[in-house]
Amino acid sequence: MKKIVLGAGSGYAPSNPMQAVKLIEEGNVDYLGFDQLAELTMSIMAINKSRDPTQGYVSGHIIDGMKLILPRAYERGIKMITNGGGVNCEEAANQVIKIAKESGLTKLKVAIVRGDDVLGRLASCQEKGWKFRNLDTGEENIDRIKDNIVAANAYIGSDAIIGALEAGADVVIAGRCSDNALFVAPIMYEFGWKFEEKYTSLIGAAVTIGHVIECADFNCGFGSVVWEKVPKPWDIGYPLAEVYEDGTAIIGKAPGTGGLVNEWNIKAQLVYEVHDPNNYLMPDGIADMTAVHVEDLGNDRVRLTNMTGKPRPDTLKVQIGYRVGYLAETLTIVPAPKALTKARRVEEFGWRRLADRGLKRGDVEVQVDFIGVNSLLKSVVPIPDEDNINEIGVRVAAKAKTAREAQALAAAFSDASPVGTGFSAPHRPRAVIALWPTLIPREDVPVDFIMKEA
Repeated sequence: MKKIVLGAGSGYAPSNPMQAVKLIEEGNVDYLGFDQLAELTMSIMAINKSRDPTQGYVSGHIIDGMKLILPRAYERGIKMITNGGGVNCEEAANQVIKIAKESGLTKLKVAIVRGDDVLGRLASCQEKGWKFRNLDTGEENIDRIKDNIVAANAYIGSDAIIGALEAGADVVIAGRCSDNALFVAPIMYEFGWKFEEKYTSLIGAAVTIGHVIECADFNCGFGSVVWEKVPKPWDIGYPLAEVYEDGTAIIGKAPGTGGLVNEWNIKAQLVYEVHDPNNYLMPDGIADMTAVHVEDLGNDRVRLTNMTGKPRPDTLKVQIGYRVGYLAETLTIVPAPKALTKARRVEEFGWRRLADRGLKRGDVEVQVDFIGVNSLLKSVVPIPDEDNINEIGVRVAAKAKTAREAQALAAAFSDASPVGTGFSAPHRPRAVIALWPTLIPREDVPVDFIMKEA
């Protein structure tokens, strides 16, 4: 039975390129997928590109990472697929080609996937009656935010990546494709699967396999509930998947690396970011996570079988990023004795100062957290005995329409001075980008690729 081996070279940015190198040198992989994006990344990159047209991609991965990874992968014939192109895949490709030339690599083919940027298509879709309903809030259309939109990117699937592989690409650079499309594409390409009814369950399996390994070291115990049992977490390996043409897979990791691949870590990844396990909607297909059989083979190997799915949806998810003001922060460290009393004094000081300006709590967006006490779990946990607290960080975050207003709100809390209090350096206010999750008809998101050669 035909088999291919996929490796996850990253699961977020920044990542450790040396673990990708270990997959190349020890994992016998055929393909490496590099997931580098998060929900807000595209909007942040769009702002960066507007300031400097040579920016807008994941530079650490594309430049520093590729200097280590590219020569080794090319020598072994390993193809690489990345979404680190962000909103500037063209410049990312230029940088990869530059590295190839500096490394003496010839005839390297780099494909650039296009089509996920739908900012210019919003208006025409609205003219046809599409409203871009907010999937979180139910708000019916984007009219309220359209003047503040900075980016709109659809989660595209593997279509153009498959085309690039068919054309002989050694490196495929994409923007906002789905995370698992980085792995669905080589599976479908190698096994000859098409977006046809007879391949539906197999594509569902490919989506599931891609979902399992897309977050890299999370498969291997990073962030695991069994974190105390994870060997050598400082050298935690990245996962690989042996994928068979019957739609089954074995998940493992690079030999000799730290980490732990077992039944429970794989099950945790299966349900990660999955709202409906029966219907995990992705641009390439709909996977059913409830049908998967997970078998722990021991020795950091887990077999996945019985995977299935449904045809791909007629719509694609879109993340629209829009400006909603500015955020300013301050951090004040208060020590024992009476650290909790001092922290409460700092908070009271700030609110009373704002009250002197005629501002009430309900009038402003200010959040005060006691780091070390309740900044993560809030009211879920009881406030500890003050005698047991050595120090507390009082974090104040203020949001307003302008940077100046935000800074003034945060600064109201910054010079309270209980005995021994230490102040951090002030943070520069930053623009706040909010996300508007929505859908767009698939036919309004044409995708393609272009090829460059070193």
